[in-house]
Amino acid sequence: MNRRNARKNAFFLVFQMDFNAQDHFEELKELFFDQQQQMNEDEKEFILKEAEGTKEHLEEIDQMISKKAKKWSKDRMSKVDLAILRLAIYEICFSNEIPYGVAVNEAVELAKNFSTEESPAFINGILGSIVSEKTQSI
Repeated sequence: MNRRNARKNAFFLVFQMDFNAQDHFEELKELFFDQQQQMNEDEKEFILKEAEGTKEHLEEIDQMISKKAKKWSKDRMSKVDLAILRLAIYEICFSNEIPYGVAVNEAVELAKNFSTEESPAFINGILGSIVSEKTQSI
């Protein structure tokens, strides 16, 4: 499994978090990894780091989404788009391992594969704004 597929699996786990109470995250992880037969330890570690990091910073991430998606409340947003944005914003703002451009590109690719026709542009716009703000503050 390559990094793109590992990120896709991290997205699946983040997506599932929205439908399960936060206090059931341990059970969710266990169920998720029980279903993944062809995964090595490095891939599991990457997926866990991404999902746990997203969960840890969820409140801050959701505030950023609300600030940038002015005409969209989080409740009106597609759960798929929300999960993609959460994961990408975690990578951009809280993980030093992934270049901004890679995080944005991978998020757009996830949107193309799993969301609506309009989602890639929507996600690209929000993430582009966050990257722009982040690079100006450096």
